[in-house]
Amino acid sequence: MSGAPLLTARVGSASVWCSGREQGNVGDHTGDDPRAVARHRADLAAAAGLPAPTEWVWLRQVHGARVYDANTPTEPDACPEADAAVTNMRGLPLAVVTADCAPVVIASGDAVAVAHAGHRGLSAGVLEAAVAAVRARSDGAVHAFVGPCIHPANYEFGAGDLDALVARFGPEVAARTRDGAPAFDIPAAVRSALARAGVGDVVDCDVCTADSPAYFSYRAERTPGRQVTVAVLT
Repeated sequence: MSGAPLLTARVGSASVWCSGREQGNVGDHTGDDPRAVARHRADLAAAAGLPAPTEWVWLRQVHGARVYDANTPTEPDACPEADAAVTNMRGLPLAVVTADCAPVVIASGDAVAVAHAGHRGLSAGVLEAAVAAVRARSDGAVHAFVGPCIHPANYEFGAGDLDALVARFGPEVAARTRDGAPAFDIPAAVRSALARAGVGDVVDCDVCTADSPAYFSYRAERTPGRQVTVAVLT
């Protein structure tokens, strides 16, 4: 499978970079060689013109709703347990690692947050918490960006679990796979959660990790690879 150039975006006052297969596995919890992961992270930072990855904020993601208040880089061996991070420090890179869950960047004029949004984190309210954290640190309009994630055509979901998510986010999150099985629409749930939090300006890169050969997908391949989304307030 081939890779693709680094995906970039601008969200409010933040710059965003999304890695993929071409940049290598950056997940340090996947069983891959730690030296290879460190090398991939360093190469990515150099390609994006960012500080070294040791100067980034990394999280130990647990599919919850905690937002880490980031003012300094995190130690590689002591990452905070959280699924979102927020800062109003300019130049400090915030990172979330994903395969099929949605990486979401939320930004206003003076603050930026990154969030890891799978079905459990969405249900727990991680996006609403991240929006509130940005608003607590910045006045003005709030904007959002949705990075590569799995789309419903490839995301079969149990009917009972899907009913609970429909009750939480609305009927638009219920979909069907290509084979006609019940499916959960993560991008639709992200838009619903953001809309309920008062964020209407949402840019979705509209890339499905399970369909695109440029990205890692655990659901499609059962491989350990992970990509990273990095946001920096500028």
